[in-house]
Amino acid sequence: MLLSLAQWLQTLSPELGYFRVFQYITFRAVMAALTALLMGLIAGPWVIRKLAELKIGQPIRGYGVEAHLSKSGTPTMGGVLILICISVSTLLWFDLSNRFVWIVLLVTLGFGAIGWVDDWRKVVRKDPEGMRSREKYLWQSVIGLLAALYLVFSISEVSNLRVLELFYLWMRSGFDVDLPPKAGLLLPFIKEVSYPLGVFGFVLLTYLVIVGASNAVNLTDGLDGLAIMPVVMVGSALGVFAYVTGSSVYSKYLLFPYIPGSGELMIFCAAMAGAGLAFLWFNTHPAQVFMGDVGALALGAALGTIAVIVRQEIVLAIMGGIFVVEALSVMAQVSYFKYTKRKYGEGRRILKMAPLHHHFEKSGWKETQVVVRFWIITMLLCLIGLSTLKLR
Repeated sequence: MLLSLAQWLQTLSPELGYFRVFQYITFRAVMAALTALLMGLIAGPWVIRKLAELKIGQPIRGYGVEAHLSKSGTPTMGGVLILICISVSTLLWFDLSNRFVWIVLLVTLGFGAIGWVDDWRKVVRKDPEGMRSREKYLWQSVIGLLAALYLVFSISEVSNLRVLELFYLWMRSGFDVDLPPKAGLLLPFIKEVSYPLGVFGFVLLTYLVIVGASNAVNLTDGLDGLAIMPVVMVGSALGVFAYVTGSSVYSKYLLFPYIPGSGELMIFCAAMAGAGLAFLWFNTHPAQVFMGDVGALALGAALGTIAVIVRQEIVLAIMGGIFVVEALSVMAQVSYFKYTKRKYGEGRRILKMAPLHHHFEKSGWKETQVVVRFWIITMLLCLIGLSTLKLR
């Protein structure tokens, strides 16, 4: 929005040449981060008070970690603050004609709506199950598949009109259209290797990445500040990849696919980082507010969608290793429990409690130890992910 305003002012008066600074993505990214950060810090106390007045408090499971019982009643659904800050800041600073930012925004808000309904049923309607798993996965699948169908052709083309033409050609050809190499699966640390996926393979991978990342972040969000800081770090790193793939010069030099328009995603990533840091101000131990599913599902989906656009699905799994391990710990725990219950008549567990962060708490680690150590691990993983920019 501000970019369009600056361009309009320049056409009115050539003397206002200093408005050219708005053309630089790096400048707008910094301003987007600052805008989201200041908005979150200023509006945070008011949002927390409103959530407390509405009695939107976090229910704590009786069979969970005993130390968490004192958190019962802490305002939740604070993810609304994150989403508002991201949306407003992004709309102010990005190029409104950029289709990639719009699709990321829509996916983020769509998954946020799913999380909002889930949280509302749990907290306000006092339904302990919230949105049923099948219903939740249904809506996640609808949004994920629609996004995947759009992205499979938009990465190959430079305009929405060409996307529609390619989609029509794909249908007329009997669902048989060759995609360019940049739409394949890129392997990190290997120079110019792209594994062809085809349309169906791309759609399936994109669906799994978006829905999987969304649920993985949601499972990680169990301790004060545990999920939000890794989201900030991974999102910031993805912003660097977006800047590279969106630049014809840097992408050619670093042997990355050139995806016109993807550089604007750096604005969204910066806004997400600023909003995340503002939320961490209130979410750090002892937390004044929790993000709830409305924030966790949305942020995870945003990371997944951005990773798909910049063709870094594998790198996302590396940098977001904490999210991956947390999700795998739940899957392994549930699967092993069901297997042993069928075989022995009594369910057994691999971990003391899942997700993994609760296992470490049960093992004697303090909450702050778990959180900070997971942050350090994520920082190391992000550095490894960023090293793939050059080590190829």
